[in-house]
Amino acid sequence: MYQAIATRVGAWLTALGRFGGFVADTAAGLRDTRTWVGLTMVQLRRIGVNSLPIGLFISAFTGVVLALQSSYTFTGAVPLYFVGTLVGKTVMLELAPVLTGLALSGRVGANIAAELGTMRVTEQVDALETLAYNPFSYLVVPRVLAATFMFPVVVGLAMAVGVTSGWITAVNLLDLSTVEFVKGLQIFYHFKDIWFGLVKSVSFGLAVSLIGCMKGLNVRGGAEGVGRAATEATVLGAEIILVLDAFWAVVLL
Repeated sequence: MYQAIATRVGAWLTALGRFGGFVADTAAGLRDTRTWVGLTMVQLRRIGVNSLPIGLFISAFTGVVLALQSSYTFTGAVPLYFVGTLVGKTVMLELAPVLTGLALSGRVGANIAAELGTMRVTEQVDALETLAYNPFSYLVVPRVLAATFMFPVVVGLAMAVGVTSGWITAVNLLDLSTVEFVKGLQIFYHFKDIWFGLVKSVSFGLAVSLIGCMKGLNVRGGAEGVGRAATEATVLGAEIILVLDAFWAVVLL
């Protein structure tokens, strides 16, 4: 039993060391600005703009469900205008950042892992090295920067859509006026509610993109390895998002 535990701990430490080395190589690749600046602009569109539909779709229906469920919970016990409070607080602090992050973990993390994994097994990465390109500057840095920058943009828009859909639902289905909804929204509002969610989303984007790149560049075993890397990137990215969510709650709240 002790040997099995020691083996497992050793494997975790080895993986942590490899990840640290990967992060260090990525940071070193930032020096080659001529390589990654132009490529980053392409990734901003692919990672950020193309992810908007899924992020906003999730947030819109989250706002609808929150408004309806809070009305059901508050019936006869709490003034109905607290629907605005619950929708605003929950969407901005938790659901918009986390649900959007989890969705993008699947879309962005798996896409990066599959794309780079395919390049690895078809020896395109080796070709870049032969042409004297740094794979980290050319492949990793643009994706990591784009994800780190665009995750909070998508999350910020998701916050706005979630609150708006909650307001529309409250006004049309709950017999709640706009004035009452806004009153509830303002009662416990703090500016921290917004930047807390945005700070979390920055860390989500950084973690998801780094994991996707690392899994992709370390693919072995052809098409099966690419599929396995995409799955691992999605699952590990989702787990890291939940861990970071708890970490920021402890640190910032």
